[in-house]
Amino acid sequence: MNIKWEKRMSSLELLKDVYYVGYVDWEVRNFHGYSTHKGSSYNAYIVKSGDKTILIDTVKRQYFKYYLENIQSVCDLKDIDYLIMNHIEPDHSGSFPLVLEYLPKAEIIASIKGVEILEQHYHEEVDKSIFEKIRAVKNGDTLDVGNGKIFTFVPIPMIHWPDSMVSFMSDEHGKNVLFSNDAFGQHFAASKHWDDENNFSEIMWEAEKYYANILLHLSSLIAKTLPVVGALPIEVICPSHGVCWRKHIPEIIEAYTKWSTGEIEENSAVIIYDSMWESTTKIAKELYHEIWRRGIPVKRFNLTSSDYSDAITEAMKAKAIIIGSPTLNRGLFPSVAEYLCYQKGLKPMNKVGLAFGSYGWSRGAVRAIISEMESTGIAMLDDSIEIQFVPKPSDLNFKEIVDKLVKKMEV
Repeated sequence: MNIKWEKRMSSLELLKDVYYVGYVDWEVRNFHGYSTHKGSSYNAYIVKSGDKTILIDTVKRQYFKYYLENIQSVCDLKDIDYLIMNHIEPDHSGSFPLVLEYLPKAEIIASIKGVEILEQHYHEEVDKSIFEKIRAVKNGDTLDVGNGKIFTFVPIPMIHWPDSMVSFMSDEHGKNVLFSNDAFGQHFAASKHWDDENNFSEIMWEAEKYYANILLHLSSLIAKTLPVVGALPIEVICPSHGVCWRKHIPEIIEAYTKWSTGEIEENSAVIIYDSMWESTTKIAKELYHEIWRRGIPVKRFNLTSSDYSDAITEAMKAKAIIIGSPTLNRGLFPSVAEYLCYQKGLKPMNKVGLAFGSYGWSRGAVRAIISEMESTGIAMLDDSIEIQFVPKPSDLNFKEIVDKLVKKMEV
């Protein structure tokens, strides 16, 4: 493909010497099982520093054409001196094999594990000699690109892949920028790239949802890494999904601190369930009203009509997770089993739990819920709710069990 450099940078220029060359995906609604109601983006950046040009990350492969067009709007591809690969997951590295032919002199930089995983992903498309020439960086390694700009590389292994790293650019003549890859990201499509150019509450909800569905199970590692990242004199954060941060950096770092330590802002509850013939629904609704009447914030998700990724976001914030299922073949209803599997992998912290359900001629669902919840460290109430067939009005008096739940929530 003959690529001609065409200088039209205004819509791509984020700040002095830093340009956006990624792809905003307005249509995506599912990201490997995670619902993306607001779309997403695959962010990549170019930094110019005197006579040096640095390309940071690539994009999902099907959007390579747009990525290439954006790059050529900013510079001539043959002038790119460095390609920094912060993370090798295919939504960020998918275009790596395709862009190489346009970068005749670029030195490739990745973490030590990143070099290994790049080869494991693209050994069928890329000559082995390329991998042998990649510069593998470790914690604290630097790249001086001149004109007062220095990149410092900080590997953040298992946040959320073993190869992950962030690249911090200190700039004597401009802003200090953290290229954070998946950290501080959101699955959020926007034509304007800054936090203060978009609805802040909407961005924070998507950042929270992103954390709950992608990073929650890594919270202990994130809690250890945040002080290292937070110690950097960051003025701008450019993540690999969603908008960039320039005004609300303290808020997003504070939020990550809270989420990574399992801090609960207030005693609240979430009820997550499904139903076969509405008996379990009747229990869920009455539990909801009993909790609500006490002034405790509570939300309810029927898994037939709700996304697991929305439910787990609320579960991350709640103190009490209440799960309900009808018994099917002496076990869980399929949607509840699937949700519990999803929740188990994400390991929400500092929670209390209550199981409920209905059954016909045999029990099993409530016992399975308790087992699954306890296996992730959720402190289950000693009592549970099991009602045979259709609940009578007298079966739906949950004052006593909610009293016990509230008491456990306050411990």
